[in-house]
Amino acid sequence: MQQAHVTNNDLRILPGSRFRAAIALAILADALQIIVMPLFVEGAESPADDVLDLGVAAVLVRLLGWHWEFLPSFAGKLVPGVDLVPFWTLAVANVYRKMKRASFANPS
Repeated sequence: MQQAHVTNNDLRILPGSRFRAAIALAILADALQIIVMPLFVEGAESPADDVLDLGVAAVLVRLLGWHWEFLPSFAGKLVPGVDLVPFWTLAVANVYRKMKRASFANPS
């Protein structure tokens, strides 16, 4: 009897799954920054905020690839007060919108 070998190459994540994971992560990160505001109120001076934003940026790029929408989202998080705008969620939603528009333009 043969055993099936599972490698990392066998794991496939569908684009819809990637977007769902990315939007869930973005919403969670933005909610965490808004709800736990006292830890993140310092903007660029808050190491906890910086670690969270770097981690979110890395995971989003891994899930969706590099998109210019992530750069203003990251930069906006460095400004105190502006950091309460859900930039990560808006960035992922805009990437989704662009990808949908591209798929309708090129239905191949």
